Amino acid sequence: MIPFSPPFIDDDVKNEVLESLNSGWITTGPKVNALEKEVAKLTGIENVLCVNSATSAMMLVLHWFGIGKGDEVIVPAYTYCATALAVMHLGAKPVIVDVGTDFNINPDEIKKHITPRTKAIVPVDIAGYPCDYDGIYDIVNDEEVKKIFISTNEVQRMLGRILVMSDAAHSIGAMYKDKPSGSLCDVSVFSFHAVKNVTTAEGGAICINLPGKFDNDEIYKWLRLLSLNGQTKDAFTKSLGGNWKYDIVYPGFKINLNDICAAVGLAQIRKYTSDLLISRKEIFEKYNEGFRNKEWAELPPSKNEIKETSYHIYPLRIRGITEEQRDQIIEEINKREVAVNVHFVPLPMLKIFKDRNYDISDYPVSYDNYSREITLPVYPQLSDEDVITIIESVTGSYDSVMNN
Repeated sequence: MIPFSPPFIDDDVKNEVLESLNSGWITTGPKVNALEKEVAKLTGIENVLCVNSATSAMMLVLHWFGIGKGDEVIVPAYTYCATALAVMHLGAKPVIVDVGTDFNINPDEIKKHITPRTKAIVPVDIAGYPCDYDGIYDIVNDEEVKKIFISTNEVQRMLGRILVMSDAAHSIGAMYKDKPSGSLCDVSVFSFHAVKNVTTAEGGAICINLPGKFDNDEIYKWLRLLSLNGQTKDAFTKSLGGNWKYDIVYPGFKINLNDICAAVGLAQIRKYTSDLLISRKEIFEKYNEGFRNKEWAELPPSKNEIKETSYHIYPLRIRGITEEQRDQIIEEINKREVAVNVHFVPLPMLKIFKDRNYDISDYPVSYDNYSREITLPVYPQLSDEDVITIIESVTGSYDSVMNN
């Protein structure tokens, strides 16, 4: 079986982790700090906070912005549940809107759903392909939209408009108008989950890029404190002689990243743009070559004059099939010992959202994308022979199902 998304673990990763273990320091410390600096270097921004998951990261940012009960946050229907759950955990309401044929949130739908309760928009770079950020910022900076924005705390008053927080879980290394993902919004959140382009097994990063009236250094320090129970000194600082005294100045959270996990990501990110991302792009383009002449294959968006994906996954859509036929094709592919996936089941199709009266019939583009989508694996360990096998398995499975 060709697996779907095994983590990239080489000798550099093993050595980095062993160095952490041998140091005697395994929780938040020098490796986390080094990983934050590498993410900052990759994104071109100065302030990056690493935490234990992208979900925690989104919750922390929304909490910092003062979002809570009675507030609304706009999210796309086509995303993983964590995007909306981060909103719900704070007591706010996720306002779910439809997406475009590029899988990403549709700015026209965003504008239709803004109300005086709207506090934030969370666009999601599906498969690593950047959203239409110019279109989104045109909306939040529109004077009529700004007039209906109601500030309820000092941070919101300083911004003076709806916050844009990118769920960039898939898009580390992607580009938009020659700017890297992580630098495209007020705040961007990466995921370092086990299946992501860069992994720490579990983890995430907050890229802080708020406009000039904000002191991003101070916001980094405050978010870091909030991620450590509101404690004024982290454990590493306290371990240094004479630094034991601390205070708790805010009822914070416990969502810090540890050094062992950070070590895995640190070894990967140091070779990401020079090696791992290049391998992903090569595999993606081989799929394009293999499916380009198939009338039934709809290739995923990857690159145009202003955008380039991070080549996280290959979301292939099959023309002219039903959801049931898609499922049958996946079964056939699995029989041929190739693991594939589906990204994603739209939020309104999940019980937790159906029970809250979200209806998939209100999201026709999301359903159409989902019903015809088969996610093919993209990771550096795939050989040329593996890619050929995957292409042949998909093609043979399509023929088998549709001919019957």
